[in-house]
Amino acid sequence: MFAIVRTGGKQYRVAAGDKIAVEKLSGEAGDTITLGDVLLAGEGDTMADAAKVTVSAEIIAQAKSEKVVVFKKRRRHNYRRKNGHRQQMTLLRITDVGEGKPAAKKAPAKKAAPAKQEAEAEAKAPASEAAPKKAPAKKADAAADKKPAAKKTPAKKAPAKKAEPKTEDKK
Repeated sequence: MFAIVRTGGKQYRVAAGDKIAVEKLSGEAGDTITLGDVLLAGEGDTMADAAKVTVSAEIIAQAKSEKVVVFKKRRRHNYRRKNGHRQQMTLLRITDVGEGKPAAKKAPAKKAAPAKQEAEAEAKAPASEAAPKKAPAKKADAAADKKPAAKKTPAKKAPAKKAEPKTEDKK
């Protein structure tokens, strides 16, 4: 199955196993991402509903593209400026083109699960364990009630004395 996806302002025709270089995407090497903007999908001559198709890709590396030299010149004015630019890009390996839920959206659900487990563990904890946790909070409140020490302002130096002007005695 193939799909045409849009990312970074450009469109790419991809199939499972393809490697493409796209504008920089967030993520580290080895991360799995989902290219969500699918414009067209199909298998051979038949077209599929693009809204139901998902494209999963794995980040191979974050790299820079070829250097582009920018040279400006105004003739007869001795004006020359040479500059270079290397665009940031991401190398992707397309792992799956198909219908169904993307794998990348399942990852946040896994991150939420440990937080739920911690909340359940706190709820199941006996009241005796919960009481010591509240005691340090009271100590923190007591410390907050104390006024912080006033900051000492540095002593101001006396202004430098000016030398008295020399006067000549007229007698």
